[in-house]
Amino acid sequence: MPPLPSSTASAVQIQQFYDKGLAHASYAVRYGRQVAIIDPARDPQPYYDFADEHEANIVAVIETHPHADFVSSHLEIAQETEATIYCSELVGAKYPHKTFDDGDRISLGTVELHAINTPGHSPDSISILLMDELAQSRAVFTGDTLFVGDVGRPDLREDEAVGGHQRQELAAQLYRSTRNKLMTLPGTTRVYPAHGPGSLCGKTTSTDLDSTIARELKTNYALQPMSQEEFVKVLLEDQPFVPKYFGHGVQLNRQGAPSFEDSIRAVPHPGSNATLEPDVLIIDTRPAAQFRAGHLPGAINLQDGGKFETWLGSVIGPAEPFYLLADSQIALDIVVRKSAKIGYEGNIKGALLAPLVLPNTSPAVDVAQVRQHPDAFTIVDIRNRAEAKTPVFENALLIPLPELRERAHEIPAGKPVLVHCAGGYRSAAGASIVQQALPGVEVLDLGEAVTEF
Repeated sequence: MPPLPSSTASAVQIQQFYDKGLAHASYAVRYGRQVAIIDPARDPQPYYDFADEHEANIVAVIETHPHADFVSSHLEIAQETEATIYCSELVGAKYPHKTFDDGDRISLGTVELHAINTPGHSPDSISILLMDELAQSRAVFTGDTLFVGDVGRPDLREDEAVGGHQRQELAAQLYRSTRNKLMTLPGTTRVYPAHGPGSLCGKTTSTDLDSTIARELKTNYALQPMSQEEFVKVLLEDQPFVPKYFGHGVQLNRQGAPSFEDSIRAVPHPGSNATLEPDVLIIDTRPAAQFRAGHLPGAINLQDGGKFETWLGSVIGPAEPFYLLADSQIALDIVVRKSAKIGYEGNIKGALLAPLVLPNTSPAVDVAQVRQHPDAFTIVDIRNRAEAKTPVFENALLIPLPELRERAHEIPAGKPVLVHCAGGYRSAAGASIVQQALPGVEVLDLGEAVTEF
């Protein structure tokens, strides 16, 4: 983290914790032996370790909003450390907390954390301003309101279960929050957002993980001079898909999640030769090559990788039970923990090592034949709509991966089905989904060979 630009730097420490899998940034703000945690991830251990390292106590846990894309450990940290949880009154939080809205402040030694209501990404979003002993703003923790190079998307609270707030209404609120609140801060104020590149809470987020108000005023497309009407139009264009688990995450964070480690220990671990219930999904997390060489009938190949938890929560609904398969105990523990980051550990019917007998195989793709005779295949493009504006194959059927399980019946079965994405990860998942939905049809995964077209 860059140092604070004053003598306060010697007294206040800002530590960022970054989870690449969910592109999620959380923070510890330490003054002496007092620590405030902002937007903690599901696993609280890194924050305990930070406090222990500095012989400090966690006294406050602040939630900028009920997050959609990850489950927070705010309740667990508060129960473990007796810290106070702070969030906006508008959250309607079900856990013990103190409200934290415009005019409210928390003291850490001689510095203060001030609440700023900044609705737009969600109606209950706040930003947190760090003020030094001279009452000068030094940093602002913007949650999902302002990112580096972007602002938070306003279309995640439209479902009635999470408030029924229309995206146009929230986008207009975001326009006012940025113009009237954040953009009026001194240019030297450092910006610390809750997400970085790849987050589905924004669309053009920079690779940088922090910034300043001055830099954002100069380079962030969403902060340039424009009318509210123009802002709403620009913001709502080409937003990425909304994963299935997002509404579930909001509701769980409003209630407060159970203990991370206790939840992990509660996941059943049947033996690799256990009889699996026939109507329960099987999520095979092994590499695509291993899956193609042999897998259980009906299994879906969601490979463990940088975005496993996002794709798990995009393909599988929050009420669906599933089995998790991996090729080693270490790999299995990793995917169980990743599932818990989005609140899916309770959905795991069993986590087990892949059995020795894996009867189903997947056919190999003859790239030359595809190149010469693409019309001999039903080609399914499972990229997102914005990506598919640049087609790889003419006349391909576009069904983005998050919609594929629900729409696989739309795929004509008269020819071999060829599934492709941009780089191979999604096509492995997509081909396995189509094979499950269309038994008896030859389904081919173009995989990384798409780069040859």
